[in-house]
Amino acid sequence: MASTRLTLSGLTVRFDGVTVLHGIDLSIGKGEALGLVGESGSGKSVTWLAALGLLPGKARVSGSARLDDLELVGARPAALDKVRGGRVAMIFQDPTSALNPVLKVGTQIGEALSLHRGLSGRAIKAEAKRLFDLVGIPDAERRLSAYPHEFSGGQNQRVMIAMALAGAPDILVADEPTTALDVTIQAQILDLLNTVRREMGMALVLISHDLGVIAETCDRVAVMYAGRIVEEAPAAELFAAPRHPYAQGLLNSLPPLGGARRKLVSIPGVVPDPRALPKGCAFAPRCTQAAEICREVVPALRNAATDRRVACVFEPVVPAPAPDRELELA
Repeated sequence: MASTRLTLSGLTVRFDGVTVLHGIDLSIGKGEALGLVGESGSGKSVTWLAALGLLPGKARVSGSARLDDLELVGARPAALDKVRGGRVAMIFQDPTSALNPVLKVGTQIGEALSLHRGLSGRAIKAEAKRLFDLVGIPDAERRLSAYPHEFSGGQNQRVMIAMALAGAPDILVADEPTTALDVTIQAQILDLLNTVRREMGMALVLISHDLGVIAETCDRVAVMYAGRIVEEAPAAELFAAPRHPYAQGLLNSLPPLGGARRKLVSIPGVVPDPRALPKGCAFAPRCTQAAEICREVVPALRNAATDRRVACVFEPVVPAPAPDRELELA
């Protein structure tokens, strides 16, 4: 657990010859909370579905997704089955469709406990009850015998979190875990994820289009657009001073929580169709700062500060920090 790290390098996804993910480089280690933001269609969910081998058979995935010394891209199904739900767990967007409607929730959690932790019989029931207590589902012993339709949306989300935690994962990927929940339940779910992360020492990947959720939860943020990362930075720095025009546009579209009132500024246009990406920077047609070079050159994601990367031709490049001396000698 101490050295657990998932590293994506050049992760690329194609569907029927159309590239939808363009060489993603990203990593997360023990205890970190990484946020992925961007409009629908930016590639946030596809990134992690590809890393865990959960895309349909027609998808062509290349590059690398390395969990410590295990390469996940191209790994055998048996190896992936041990990782998924075990070392890396995922909470999917819609719990009502992710849960099996004809199986009791206790049975579904029991499957995960049996597969990933080797429990059986009374041990499964006891651990399932403990997990329900952990995620705040009252009357846990009785509710384990209920079906998903007997729970509210917020409770089903808690059931999904309990199932994800059943394998005691090193990394938890939460894909829009607060979508369609009212603000009170959203706050409860976020508090729960943060509490569990601290208590279990696991890493958290939070996928969301809600910048408020990301700001409240994450240490580091990657902004995605049209299948690429366009900016990555510590959360506090990115929200204080975004550098990529797309990140700036996302933040400018939010209403201020205090201070002077201002007119909201929307980003014109929509995310481009991956089958017809513009030449050069994919954001250039929507960017108010674009110049002719932006329509010709695809900007690389480059170091713009010691702990910041930006994909914009106008962002000055900062040399990568020198490696630690001890690591260099090793």
